[in-house]
Amino acid sequence: MKKFLFLFVFALSLFCSCSSDETTTYYLIRHAEKDRTDKTNKNPYLNDKGLERAKKWANRFKNIHFDAIYSTNYNRTLQTATPTAKSKNLEILKYNPNKMYDSIFQQETKGKTVLVVGHSNTTPAFVNKIIEEKKYEDIDDHNNANLYIVTILGDKKTSVLETVE
Repeated sequence: MKKFLFLFVFALSLFCSCSSDETTTYYLIRHAEKDRTDKTNKNPYLNDKGLERAKKWANRFKNIHFDAIYSTNYNRTLQTATPTAKSKNLEILKYNPNKMYDSIFQQETKGKTVLVVGHSNTTPAFVNKIIEEKKYEDIDDHNNANLYIVTILGDKKTSVLETVE
């Protein structure tokens, strides 16, 4: 009986130690180039260059297994996420940028690899909230090439910024 109890406790502690070492990885991008012809349109679609960039993002992510893809509920972010979502056979999940990285989002994405598509102000703010420091400023309005990669392993959080043209 003691051997059984020892094995049970050993297996349980092994399982718990593995689950606490789960790696969570977030890839965060701003939407691709939007149509700027109507300055009053608050919800424009992507222009031709943006549609091409959305395809390039899908190509950039072709070797990455995503568990989920999140986007704000705007035409330009949804269009940016769509080629990657289609290539991964994933549904685009919508998030509210006013509630970014809340406890529900953290729980739903823990231990997963996730793409998040946002905006020039929400994407760096999202990264800053995850890493718990103000490291990144808003993205210039004509910059659609930033890729932020945040990795969480236990209590350790790291982030890198790449430019993908």
